[in-house]
Amino acid sequence: MTNNEWIDRNRKYTLIDGDSGFSIGFAGMDFTTTDLDRMTNKFNRAYHEMAKIEVGDIKNPDEQRQVTHFTDRQNYASGKFFARVENFATAIRQGQIVGSSGKKFTAAIINGIGGSALGPQLVQFALNGPYWNEKNEEARRGNLKIYFLDNTDSAGFADVMAVVEPETTLVVTVSKSGGTLETRNNMIACEKFYAARNIDFSRHAVAVTMRDSGLWTHAASSGWLELFDMPESIGGRTSETSIVGHVPAALAGIDFQQLLAGACHMDTWTRCQDYLNNPAYMLAAMWYIAGNGKGDRNMVIVPYSDRLILLSRYLQQLIMESLGKERDLDGQLVHQGLNVFGNKGGTDAHAYIQQLNDGRDDFFITFVEVLKDAMIVPLDDKTSMGTYLHGFQEGLATALRLKSRQFINIKIEAGDAFNLGMLIALYERAVAVYAEFININAFHQPGVQAYKLAANVILRLREQLMQELMELGEFSGTAAELVGKLELTENEVEIAGLLDKAALSCPDNIISRCYNEKSGWIYTIHN
Repeated sequence: MTNNEWIDRNRKYTLIDGDSGFSIGFAGMDFTTTDLDRMTNKFNRAYHEMAKIEVGDIKNPDEQRQVTHFTDRQNYASGKFFARVENFATAIRQGQIVGSSGKKFTAAIINGIGGSALGPQLVQFALNGPYWNEKNEEARRGNLKIYFLDNTDSAGFADVMAVVEPETTLVVTVSKSGGTLETRNNMIACEKFYAARNIDFSRHAVAVTMRDSGLWTHAASSGWLELFDMPESIGGRTSETSIVGHVPAALAGIDFQQLLAGACHMDTWTRCQDYLNNPAYMLAAMWYIAGNGKGDRNMVIVPYSDRLILLSRYLQQLIMESLGKERDLDGQLVHQGLNVFGNKGGTDAHAYIQQLNDGRDDFFITFVEVLKDAMIVPLDDKTSMGTYLHGFQEGLATALRLKSRQFINIKIEAGDAFNLGMLIALYERAVAVYAEFININAFHQPGVQAYKLAANVILRLREQLMQELMELGEFSGTAAELVGKLELTENEVEIAGLLDKAALSCPDNIISRCYNEKSGWIYTIHN
């Protein structure tokens, strides 16, 4: 490709929103106008199916649910729930609502997993920065420090509890179903942690869940400070512009109305039927063409902004949970999906760009550049730190282009709430459009349910094992010998894993182990 051809291609395939300055360029992807023309029927189908979403048709047929994250946010900022959340956050900030000992809240723990955590984490990190909790109350303008419990890992729980003061810490438990086990575990651990310090947890607890869920019932019966209900028609991974994202943002002083405004602005742009002028349709088309409609190329997300480093983690869930499906809408076995990974530029140049530039050609990169520097940091009379970062991004794009490696360029004017809302909405729409291209349901997650069911089997096996060990008496031997004695030989591998865990973490210390060079691990049961 000559330089003039490259210039012409950029002019033709760069979409710009003049109002916001948001731009997205597809010139670096390997496609032709003919490739797009061949997708005309897919574009038309996607347009009509997107319209069905917005008029309230059932678009999650497996669970017989509407999909309302696009439409609900249009009116959310003017509704009663928005005002209620803002008023609650204001009352917390001003000390009108206090903890059980009368002390003003200074911190909040957001207890959730998946979409209930990744969206709030992205927004908090992107807009308040990584060192928000190290700022004093004046620098935070009275807003709360924000911590996250997003797994059922005792290390994560211990880390958070080591730095918070429970008397002045709010706990916000977020679970759409109200029964998510990881979130429930953290809630129970928090309740016990507070009770052990004679603190009334109910005066420190808030729930965000569907009305009448198990969490809702528990919170209501326990007299928690506040219960915020979320709609069944919004999935966790598309919930950031709903009350799920609003409560953590409001407590941290983030302008959630601007986030919504940016998302709605992108929604308006991506409703355009002309796919050549619709950034979500073009983005989905690039994914489809690059991956042969089967996800044959990995998606690499590289934001040139430290504060957007969590964007790749957020998009991993949004894209991979939505598109990674075993069967299509007709029940055909398809094993669809898109792998997503990423880092931040220019750290990426010292992490994995060597492979992307010289190694396997099995990917495409999406660059996200923030044009306005957070601070002008001069390095000499001619340049600044931000200019160097821009140069690194452009240099990498040029190097990739000369190697015929594929990339997309997204540019936003500032790393603010409005532009972040635009990014979130762009990818939400692109995911929904791509799902129509490949005829799958983007709004359910049967694979997630499958692992939960399998985990429950292991947990029930552990209960059985521990009960039988209590009745066994003294024992010392290998896992194979133990399962033979318990008549559980078909579960030898799983029981060996349970014994390894219990030997180091069982609170009753009834199991220990030592390694024998000949026999392997020897487990001793102490009764």
